[in-house]
Amino acid sequence: MRQLAVVILAAGESTRMKSSVPKVLHPLAGRPMVWYSVEMATRLSVDRPLLVVGREADAVRRTLGEAVVYVEQTERLGTGHAVLQARPLLAGRSRAVLVCYADMPLLTSDTLARLVDLQQRSGAAIAMLTLLADDPMGFGRVVRETDGRVQAIVEEAVATPEQLAIRELNAGVYCFAADWLWSRLPDLSVSPKGEYYLTDLVAMAVAEGHRVEALVSEDAEELLGINNRVHLARAEAIMRRRINEQWMLAGVTLVDPAATYIEATVELGADTVIYPNTYLQGMTTVGAECEIGPNTLVRDSQIGERCVIRASVVEEARVEDGVDIGPFSHLRKGAHLGPGVHMGNFGEVKNSYLGPGTKMGHFSYVGDATIGAEVNIGAGTITCNFDGQHKHRTVIEDGAFIGSDAMLVAPVRVGAGARIGAGAVVTRDVPPGSLAYGVPARVKSQ
Repeated sequence: MRQLAVVILAAGESTRMKSSVPKVLHPLAGRPMVWYSVEMATRLSVDRPLLVVGREADAVRRTLGEAVVYVEQTERLGTGHAVLQARPLLAGRSRAVLVCYADMPLLTSDTLARLVDLQQRSGAAIAMLTLLADDPMGFGRVVRETDGRVQAIVEEAVATPEQLAIRELNAGVYCFAADWLWSRLPDLSVSPKGEYYLTDLVAMAVAEGHRVEALVSEDAEELLGINNRVHLARAEAIMRRRINEQWMLAGVTLVDPAATYIEATVELGADTVIYPNTYLQGMTTVGAECEIGPNTLVRDSQIGERCVIRASVVEEARVEDGVDIGPFSHLRKGAHLGPGVHMGNFGEVKNSYLGPGTKMGHFSYVGDATIGAEVNIGAGTITCNFDGQHKHRTVIEDGAFIGSDAMLVAPVRVGAGARIGAGAVVTRDVPPGSLAYGVPARVKSQ
């Protein structure tokens, strides 16, 4: 029998988010909110977590794929009813069942591991996560006996004035003894609202003489539940701070952490310096000893070591070691800069390769091109790659020199060591080692 099964509740609707997007799919630090709960579950159990989904199940399935086992709660009849949907798949297969929520992405695997350990060490029917806080946040109150034992959970709406003064709150996260849970869930009574609540299991366990243990936390941030976009913004700020602290402790310098935005999927090398107003997003990697920013966005790109990128945008691109870019440059999808490339201000590269040591002057556009090593691309150079219907490639071989304001009308090839005069409009291939100039460009005779 397995030690632990994890059930994640994700059947809630997006009513307070006022969104057509399922609440659990709203992005948080670059990942869907639900991803954090799934990641934590995979750290705690060898089995895939079971995700209880509702009406928006198809969208959640498209996002998570085979990372979880899905169970649909067709009727929204409360948390107890939601967990009951998992019984046919999980009963008799584990010693304990951890129940958590997809809209509590700030919970850490360390806290959940301690909760599971508490249940297993104590043999309690229920180990619950509680919070000591002055702001009740609408949570139920944890009522204890005079000897400190947990007696019940009282929801805020029905609590007495004395109970409302209790500072220990129920966070709604539980680790159950599996056999006891599956045998008692069908016995839950329906509430006046027509729903079945997991909280009622606490009083049931106490009445039967079973132990109920509580893991008490004082970290209200970790237990923040997201119900609207105000909560989402708070969670984003907390998650961003955690990510930034992680990278600073790993040897990355953030000049102004409060103005640095690094998503959870990004990887950074040691001794890299990130300047303010920099956004690192998606599947981005940045090597060691780079300088990124200020005012820079890098998305889904690979940046090598010892690169400098100033006030620029890099999207779905690859930059090798020792490249310097900007300010005010733009690498678009498919751009690939080889080692030691220099890309001046207000340059743009799309779906092109620039070979080692190539220099690209300012105010230039290179699209759909293959450029060799040690090429000089003068200021204002444009590869005219689009004829109105189709894209065409430009090839510039090693060591060529392209003068300022040249236009290369693709498809065209400039041979190795060739020189293109300033202002030339090149419409035909230029042989290696030759000089072409004029409009249209012609090759100078030897």
